[in-house]
Amino acid sequence: MIGTDGGRGLQCSAFLAEDGARGERGFLALRDPQRRPHRTAPSGTLRFPAFISARRVAPDMNPLAVVATALWVMLPAYVPNNAAVLAGGGRPIDAGRTLGGRRLLGDGKTWRGTAVGVAAGALLALALDAVRPAASAALGVSLPWFPLAAVVALPAGAMLGDILASFVKRRTGRERGASFPLLDQLDFVVVALALTALSAPEWFAATFTLPVLLAILVLTPVLHVTTNVGAYYLGYKEEPW
Repeated sequence: MIGTDGGRGLQCSAFLAEDGARGERGFLALRDPQRRPHRTAPSGTLRFPAFISARRVAPDMNPLAVVATALWVMLPAYVPNNAAVLAGGGRPIDAGRTLGGRRLLGDGKTWRGTAVGVAAGALLALALDAVRPAASAALGVSLPWFPLAAVVALPAGAMLGDILASFVKRRTGRERGASFPLLDQLDFVVVALALTALSAPEWFAATFTLPVLLAILVLTPVLHVTTNVGAYYLGYKEEPW
């Protein structure tokens, strides 16, 4: 209740509706306990638009919820590079150009691999949106949905980060496949997060809380090394990093 009218006992209340994931607009309600107002809802409440925006605020999460959320939101960024490896080949992005006597990127970064990587990540994000209710119920965690901007930004940022890492490696004298600790593990994460923050700022702020960001920074190197070692032994990669 916001306030009352001492003479008639009019009560003005603010109601806020929210669907759990996306905020909905609220309304102001004017209630007269003594007299049912004209043109009211069945409850005796006269509604007026209040232009109140409801924003989902991430609740305090336990460790399981933090880890589940971190993995869930980063899956569309984790998959693209692996998909690009499987679909590799084709025309190099740098078209053989050099800078200072060294290739700009190298043969490992192709248009086909990049396109397949972005598409794979985007399709995965859409699939996760479809199964989110069931996954949330199974895990007992309120998993976030992916707005369209994030559907594109997460995989595109991951691929862009990998491309930028290749550029840095060439400039530092490292050949294709050479190890570059930390850059190899976090390049795609940093750029994916940055691009998503620019593309969907409200969703990013509500979803990537400090605990979730810390979990991502800790879990990503472990997952990156594990998957690359597996791909190496399966013959999909020439180096285990």
